[in-house]
Amino acid sequence: MKNRILAIIALALSAASLCTAQAPNMPRFHFKNFTTADGLPDNHVYAVLVDGNRIWAGTDNGLGLYENGKWRVYNTQDGLAHRAVLSLALDKRTGDLWAGTMGGLSRVSADRIDSFTQLNSGLSNNIVYGLSIYGDELWVATAAGGCKMNLDSGQWALYNERNTPMNEIWVYGVNATPTKVYYAVWGSGILEYDQKTQKWDKYDDPDGETEIVLFKDQGLIHEIVTSVSYVDGILWAATYFGDSRYDGRYWHNFLTKDSGLPSNFTNTLKGIDANHCWFGTDKGLAYYDGVNWAVYRPGLKDRKPEMYVRDASGVITNITVDSAPAHNYILGIDFQGDDIWVATAEGLSHGIRQP
Repeated sequence: MKNRILAIIALALSAASLCTAQAPNMPRFHFKNFTTADGLPDNHVYAVLVDGNRIWAGTDNGLGLYENGKWRVYNTQDGLAHRAVLSLALDKRTGDLWAGTMGGLSRVSADRIDSFTQLNSGLSNNIVYGLSIYGDELWVATAAGGCKMNLDSGQWALYNERNTPMNEIWVYGVNATPTKVYYAVWGSGILEYDQKTQKWDKYDDPDGETEIVLFKDQGLIHEIVTSVSYVDGILWAATYFGDSRYDGRYWHNFLTKDSGLPSNFTNTLKGIDANHCWFGTDKGLAYYDGVNWAVYRPGLKDRKPEMYVRDASGVITNITVDSAPAHNYILGIDFQGDDIWVATAEGLSHGIRQP
């Protein structure tokens, strides 16, 4: 009997080793975290943007620029529209940095800051949640609809419930591409603008605004959309009740109960291509490779660095790591080569890709 028990234990240990050995090969990082002690303007970081070797951080107390190992801070005394910087975008033609704040829109150009508000421009609202630039057009998401600024002529166009299918006007995010522009609307799903036809379309949750998913994969997971990313013909959408992927014909929704999402409450996402996407949730950073998931975070209870992988069959494997993002509440994501930068509620994190 004793030998049989030992054999069962040995078999279990062997299976566990096999599971570990066969865990999907997911990216690993060493995270270096920045706080106010390092020169970051504030530990609450809403947005991060990579500009070559320069890193911009939008925080609750100013705009930070990390360059050559040092931080420089821009605030209202420098001309910034408001100290709370919610969103960032880079004009690659000119190198200008655009910052959406709680009090207007600011442009940083060769250390000069010019600000645009409802009073001196065509900005829809001074609370600017999202920015996206394609070509000579700056698309803006605000608390009172969307708008667009032609960066060459300075002309504005406004988008709200009067000229789009928008039901609510609280616009949380925007993504402009050569063919489509997508607005993430709080309580009104996703608005799609066709650059060629200049016509609008709308994607809704077939369940309405209920938190219960009645029709799985029949449409957008929820009406409260926080972030959109359109890449390689695929639309990725983040909501506070799960996430969605749309290929133009079929929807696929992700929930914690049937995927590797650490939480359905998703603040932001960033698609890499048709099958790969990063998700910023309130319980950690997640990566999806089209089949498998990886989660990176400080432990929810002990805050010890944690990484785990979930394969297609649902098997979860813990990976030993020495670091994690500064906090599990993720608000912004950007990439620098193979590295990742993450804006969190308690600092900015630089994930350095490991071999």
